[in-house]
Amino acid sequence: MKIVVVGGGPAGLYFSILARLRSGGQDEIVLAERNAPGTASGFAVTLGEDILDELFRTDPLGAEKVRAASHVWDSQVVEVSGRPVHLGGRYGYSIGRARLLEVLAERARQVGVKLMFDTAVAADGDTANDPLTADADVVVAADGVGSAIRAARADAFGTRVAHGSNRYVWFGTSKPFRPFTFAFEKTRAGWIWFHAYPAADCVSTCIVECTPETWTGLGLDTTTPDEAMRMLEGVFARSLDGHSLIAPPGMGSSPWLQFREVRNMSWCDGTVVLAGDAAHTTHFAIGSGTVLAVADSIALAEELYPRGTRGTDDVEAALAGYDARRRAAMAPIQRMARASMEWFETVPERLEGADDALAFSWSLLDRRQDQGRLNERLHRATQVEPVRQVRRRLTAARRVRRALARGEITPREALQR
Repeated sequence: MKIVVVGGGPAGLYFSILARLRSGGQDEIVLAERNAPGTASGFAVTLGEDILDELFRTDPLGAEKVRAASHVWDSQVVEVSGRPVHLGGRYGYSIGRARLLEVLAERARQVGVKLMFDTAVAADGDTANDPLTADADVVVAADGVGSAIRAARADAFGTRVAHGSNRYVWFGTSKPFRPFTFAFEKTRAGWIWFHAYPAADCVSTCIVECTPETWTGLGLDTTTPDEAMRMLEGVFARSLDGHSLIAPPGMGSSPWLQFREVRNMSWCDGTVVLAGDAAHTTHFAIGSGTVLAVADSIALAEELYPRGTRGTDDVEAALAGYDARRRAAMAPIQRMARASMEWFETVPERLEGADDALAFSWSLLDRRQDQGRLNERLHRATQVEPVRQVRRRLTAARRVRRALARGEITPREALQR
């Protein structure tokens, strides 16, 4: 087969790698990215244990490089007007988006993917009128939330786009956060907050969010990006410890966004198929965008290259299998993500109605309604330092077990940790 992948993000790159590996290097895999090499939006992205397991299962050599470039954050903290509340037993991994793309692109070249940067493809992925895709057996549209291919075929895909009400912006910060931190501050115009987490290879990510009322009340709808950053540095002075905010790459005159929830009734139209943010989005509060993009890539590669073969004999059936498999998996995740988004849209009411910061932080932790009464009691106990230390040791032991199980470390290395 010849497969053309449109979009050089995690979904496009990882699928390209797996397609070359699973075809035994026989199929021609071409990836076209409209931007120059090294172009990346935002700062760091988050990963979890499940996706690391999948990376090591599907491409152990590449997974080692991703893991080596990742940073572990071993705790979460909620700060309400400077008062910290600890969310125990929670950890994750983060990696700079630019570094992740660099690692994946290097691996793609290594396995023989043809990478074409500064290259545009016909807006609708037309396999007849675009010389790049004219003889392609499959076109993978992994061109992001603003996918031109999806937009041109919106009726065929049954695309639906809804918008959240809050305003947000992805900043960086020079503060090297250790825990994943939610910080809430009350201003003259209402509550505003950030989600911040560290990375090993770049500055910390700091996503600032607020309701539209606070956004306009503070004048953030009319101030310049630089003025907004200076204002927000003052608002969050306690949590930032005097550190500065950093503008996102390519920040224009209006960096504030509204979340776009993308859903599609079908992910394939003939031999054109969607993956990653082109197919679906989930609110950034659950931190799963990159994880789900990679999961799409794995599922698509497995359908096109079934176990024991070098490729399917029925491409359209394989794409239909991928479509059914991933849309079914995404339905509950998008419901959960929407519940999380809606929780953050009601933060001001929740803060004003909460008895204290501890009650509010429990509401945040249970925003998807997936926690029990025992977890609530444990949450309260976690505010005691000795209990936190015990939970941190248990969490570290769990990380080591998972790393050992997926082959990331040897038994000897596990004992040493």
